[in-house]
Amino acid sequence: MSYIDNDRLKQIVFLLIIAFLGIILFKELYAFFPGFLGALTLYILSRRWMFRLVESRKWKRPWAATVIMILSFLVFLLPIGLLVNMLTSKVGWAISHSSELIDGMKGMNEQLKSATGINIMAEGRLAKLQEYITNVLPGFLGATFNTLTAVAIMYFILYFMLVNAREMEEALYEYIPLKDENVELLASEVKNMVVSNAIGIPLIALIQGVVSLVGYLLFGVPEPVFWFVVTSFTAMLPVIGAAAVYVPMGIYLLAIGSTWQGIAVLVYGFGVVGTCDNLFRMMLAKKIGDVHPLITIFGVIIGVSLFGFVGLIFGPLLISLFIVLIRIYSNEYLVKKREVKVVKTHPTKEKVMKKEKGE
Repeated sequence: MSYIDNDRLKQIVFLLIIAFLGIILFKELYAFFPGFLGALTLYILSRRWMFRLVESRKWKRPWAATVIMILSFLVFLLPIGLLVNMLTSKVGWAISHSSELIDGMKGMNEQLKSATGINIMAEGRLAKLQEYITNVLPGFLGATFNTLTAVAIMYFILYFMLVNAREMEEALYEYIPLKDENVELLASEVKNMVVSNAIGIPLIALIQGVVSLVGYLLFGVPEPVFWFVVTSFTAMLPVIGAAAVYVPMGIYLLAIGSTWQGIAVLVYGFGVVGTCDNLFRMMLAKKIGDVHPLITIFGVIIGVSLFGFVGLIFGPLLISLFIVLIRIYSNEYLVKKREVKVVKTHPTKEKVMKKEKGE
């Protein structure tokens, strides 16, 4: 008759209590989760500099953390803030002139219909589009406050992560219930994915935006700097990318009679912008981390849905972590036993295999 080990039962009950409290805390603090993910991203990118300033240069930890936070703001957040401010002004104009935008799209649709015989936008679709503009776009403006709150939380958490960096990492290393080599594998994979996505995705998007800007200037596209910003943002989206800008732009130019400009934008977009995306993606993969394209595509889709903008980084990280955890579980708890089938056509090989099996 088997008996339940009291120590094991206490351990299970204790773990269930921890899990229960963890779920409650996560549910209540989920609104702050993007800020935590942003802090984790900046910590992974800056921890090496923090250790160098504190341990090699002998700086005080609060001063070193403050300098790193200021530099991260100037390098990462300030340019993004300026770009978002530019987009916000355009979104505000689109909201106040939504009826004019719809009238212009109706005119473009009529021109396309007369030229090609294809009715792209029926009246019902245009009405739904106007409703979308008047209802959804104000949410873009309202998201500014939420973004500022997330940034404040991110830097609040980042400060304490940097100041207590060594203690935090030692505690994590000690209490993660895995073998040492698996803890190191997990840390290496997290660092690789964060660096490759936090640097790689925005850098490739910026390169595509700059290449697109050259084409917009060459072909006389109105407001090329604004379309450069929009192209840089859409280039970070999976699958469609920068084509979300230059394809509608080329069709619009064709519809208003700027035939050569429309054709040039489409050819330049597919031929040059699309090619530079693939080229620089391969080059950066060798420099900062080789991430499978499927992980990036599906990870971005999942991450943006879960976490918003920072999901561009942590979506692929979730999928990669899932794969790594499967490998770690196999390494920790599974013992693979494969039976070698002996082909009785070669006596020497058969003897070697039997000897290896201990027969």
